[in-house]
Amino acid sequence: MTIVAIEWINGHFLTFAAMASIRQEKVSGIIQKELSMIFQRESTGLCLGSMVTVTVVRISPDLGVARCYLSIFAGPDPKEVFANLDRNKALIRHELSQITKNQLRRVPELMFFIDDSLDYAEEIDRLLD
Repeated sequence: MTIVAIEWINGHFLTFAAMASIRQEKVSGIIQKELSMIFQRESTGLCLGSMVTVTVVRISPDLGVARCYLSIFAGPDPKEVFANLDRNKALIRHELSQITKNQLRRVPELMFFIDDSLDYAEEIDRLLD
């Protein structure tokens, strides 16, 4: 396994590897699916009426931290929506734990990031034209 990144988060060094284990992939798939459902159900409250898509979930090797990349469309300012989601992280994690209580021993700490890959691709297309 090749180490891609080492980050200092909440007093711990976390390593994120290029090749995730099968368990990491399963847990990230479960979290991605269930977070998508939570954001769909709570679109008016948590998402302030905008559409939030969970594009990628990356899990640390110890399954303690989940980095969730979100795309935010159609609604108020994406930074405002992101700030609201970040403030309600504990509520989202609790709801996720209630949904996945039969699948996961413990729900990892959630960290949200804005996924800007679509903006990056559009910028590359614009530069190529």
